[in-house]
Amino acid sequence: MAATANTPEEKAEVLRGVAEDFVGDEDLQQLLRNKPNPVCFDGFEPSGTLNIAQGIGTVTRVNKMVRAGFRVKIVIADWFALLNKKMGGDFDTIRAAGHRMIETWKALGMAMDGVEFLWSSEEIQKRASEYWPLVLDIAQKSSVERIVSCSEIMGRSEKDDLSAGQFMYPLMQCADVFFFEVDICQMSMDQREVNMLARDYCEAIKRKTKPIILSHHTLPGLKEGQKNMSKSDESAAIFMEDNESQVKGKIKKAFCPPKTIEENPCLEYIKHIVFPWFGRFDVLRKEANGGDKIYNRMEEVFVDYASGALHPADVKSNLAKAINQILQVVRDHFKNNSNAKVPFNAVKPVPSSSSIEDLPSSMPPKIVEERLATLLSIGEECIEEDELKLLLRDKPNPICYDGFEPSGRMHIAQGVGKALNVNKMIKSGCRVKIWIADWFAMLNKKIGADLNKIQTVGRYMIEIWKALGMNTDGVEFLWASEEINKRINEYWSLVMDIAQKRSLNRIVRCCQIMGRSEKDALSAAQILYPLMQCADIFFLEVDICQMGMDQRKVNMLAREYCEVIRRKNRPIILSHHMLPGFKESQQKMSKSNPSSAIFMEDNESEVNLKIKEAFCPAKTVEGNPCLEYVKHIVFPWFGRFEVIREEDNGGNKNYNKVEELFEDYSSGALHPDDVKFALAKAINQILQPVRDHFNNNSDAKALFSTVKGYMATHSASVGSTLPEEPRS
Repeated sequence: MAATANTPEEKAEVLRGVAEDFVGDEDLQQLLRNKPNPVCFDGFEPSGTLNIAQGIGTVTRVNKMVRAGFRVKIVIADWFALLNKKMGGDFDTIRAAGHRMIETWKALGMAMDGVEFLWSSEEIQKRASEYWPLVLDIAQKSSVERIVSCSEIMGRSEKDDLSAGQFMYPLMQCADVFFFEVDICQMSMDQREVNMLARDYCEAIKRKTKPIILSHHTLPGLKEGQKNMSKSDESAAIFMEDNESQVKGKIKKAFCPPKTIEENPCLEYIKHIVFPWFGRFDVLRKEANGGDKIYNRMEEVFVDYASGALHPADVKSNLAKAINQILQVVRDHFKNNSNAKVPFNAVKPVPSSSSIEDLPSSMPPKIVEERLATLLSIGEECIEEDELKLLLRDKPNPICYDGFEPSGRMHIAQGVGKALNVNKMIKSGCRVKIWIADWFAMLNKKIGADLNKIQTVGRYMIEIWKALGMNTDGVEFLWASEEINKRINEYWSLVMDIAQKRSLNRIVRCCQIMGRSEKDALSAAQILYPLMQCADIFFLEVDICQMGMDQRKVNMLAREYCEVIRRKNRPIILSHHMLPGFKESQQKMSKSNPSSAIFMEDNESEVNLKIKEAFCPAKTVEGNPCLEYVKHIVFPWFGRFEVIREEDNGGNKNYNKVEELFEDYSSGALHPDDVKFALAKAINQILQPVRDHFNNNSDAKALFSTVKGYMATHSASVGSTLPEEPRS
């Protein structure tokens, strides 16, 4: 047994001895001076049988570290294996594979007293409220490109089509470093990129103590040019459960060019497996071939092999003998120890949720039709109308859901439009859940990503709806941060399952929900956003998603997920019209151009001026924002549109149907100036109760003053980064 390392220099030398690449030498010196027993960390994905690098190599390194006084934490990454779709994505089988790994290391003589085994699923569930905010913070501070560059940790290249779950994998592995209070990351070279991500994160949060990165050599496969052992090609690697003849057969067929040291897998195995285990390499051969020889240094093996004094056949036969000698204790352990025989559990199908077809019918057809008509009047599109009708027949009080990001100023569609739609949903017998997406606003970098400020803005928005007359008795306001923390394990398990079952490219296509195009540079956190929003639908037990057309893609993601998990009762998507901005060809209102939209805190003169300057081409109905406002705000609110004008210009007229208005406008009987004047008057009439509330109610007045201060501070970011109509 090697002597125990006592001094910082001796401890550092032990670590250098197990590493091919070393990052943070100065950090290590300081760590060893200040901390007698630093924490070394490694992690393994239970994904089947271990290869000899994972088995023998790990035990060799761990025992060296334990003897040197280091504490070793090994994370059994069962959740990561699930994300990476290992073992058919069956969690019970993954857990069984994890137990087999530990039994293998025990059999090899790992110094178990100095090792702490931690199951990622268990540890994360214990401290979920600590873990997931850490993952989110890393995501917020990392670009999509940076995370994709870590794909090698999953045995994939950046060019591979990743699932969204596989995108989450590096974020979670990076979080592990801090979650498990790691000083030293001791992993293979293919994990270097994600370990460096942890050091990058320290830079971003200005943390002085960074994890030291020790990356050990990655053993190649046995075939020519094979840089890594592959489980997809069992003949190219030696596994811990291989029997004696399998080991001999694999090594006999291995690539081992005579007199060539570089890229010779057999010599690699001798250097990185046999020498660290035995401290020597024994060659047994006939006298005619040079006789037996014991090599005490790897350099001696290289010299003899390069000169031809050591033949490939002798290398192979003695390498096979040495490896079989090591593996025999593992074979005996699994053969003779009943506790070691951990079975792989059969895959158990998960029963699907009950469908609405299974529920009793209770609603008369006439009432169903009335409720259906009310809900359909909200939406520009309904997916699917037949499903909605069936739902209304079978469920007296279905759950309608909308969500909003507290992100600063509220424009008229979010304020007046929301109040109108919610009251219609309540009238049709629905229960309404409004999800205040404060965590999402933080992910989307709103209000400086300050959660307290974001929540203050959320309270301000609720106050506006109350002032508008929203029937809040029928509304349940739910704060994302609070609800998720209450049931955090349930929530993140759901997010992970959705991520596992959808591709990264599919999630990127949902980026419109954040007011971005697919071509925009996204942070890693912004990839998590659609996954979380999709999870919300199931987490809140939603029947109907009532949002804007810009949310359609992520709502469709929820229906696609139902297909994958074979759930029959899919959420119905009721998407309302998106109000345009006042500028020509401006499809959506923009907070970056305040003159193009009406905001709920605008005073009378501001409303008058904005509408006066609005695009309103004569005799043109299509693409006319003023007529859009009349149709989608004024008519739903008042049930009519009143035009007041001089007798010479046609006199006063009440329009009770929007079609009549369009007919007069397209013929020229109704002038743009008359439309604008009447529209401004109507909008100001709607907004006046809101102004009065914030002027006369002291609490509301103080709240608005606080939010107004945020708007001034973050005006640049609010204008440039916020979605024009988030989650509405």
